[in-house]
Amino acid sequence: MKKFILVLTTVPEEKKGLEIGRKLVEERLAACVTISSACQSLYWWEERIAQDQEYLLLIKTRATLYPRLEKRIKELHPYQVPEILALPVQKGSADYLSWVDEETRE
Repeated sequence: MKKFILVLTTVPEEKKGLEIGRKLVEERLAACVTISSACQSLYWWEERIAQDQEYLLLIKTRATLYPRLEKRIKELHPYQVPEILALPVQKGSADYLSWVDEETRE
């Protein structure tokens, strides 16, 4: 596993994204959480196709923090089954990745 990951999750309201993002940064589980503007999601749920406005959270962190981060997102998230995807960071600015490392805690 790579040292850094980008974790994605979606929320139904910008306010909820700000709440989750702030907690993750305050708790040093993430160095940065970027919240997108509104986007549309289409997905299967309860035997039908649902369409909802959502906000995407881009969470930058260390790979070693993923288990704690996933647990915390589930605790804070309003969805029954929240989207939580972790993508390995293949390359990145050394300065930025050093900052992510410094701003997160084991």
